[in-house]
Amino acid sequence: MMQVSETQWSTQEHEIAKAAFDKAYAREVDTLVRTVNQQASEINNIADLWRLHDFLSARRHTLDGKYDARESALIFVFSELVKEGWLNLAELEGLAPAKLSKIAALTRIM
Repeated sequence: MMQVSETQWSTQEHEIAKAAFDKAYAREVDTLVRTVNQQASEINNIADLWRLHDFLSARRHTLDGKYDARESALIFVFSELVKEGWLNLAELEGLAPAKLSKIAALTRIM
């Protein structure tokens, strides 16, 4: 069985992974921008402003931690993104079957 830390990525898989990674990131950022626009339109006082600031700080921390492009992390990153709905397994087609299988399995247990 392939160990996640020993996973090798072909040139084609790098391209597929980068496209999927970028697509998921763009989707999540677009959703965040819409959410922030909505929340900003509802600011009526300083407490609302600080709530938005805190929300943005937390989201930045979450996004910075989630989108880890290191090869050793990609299986886990893609599993989380599929589980959260930012990607689907079909968008990862072209990755080695063992990688797809590992990602699918991890989405069920994470």
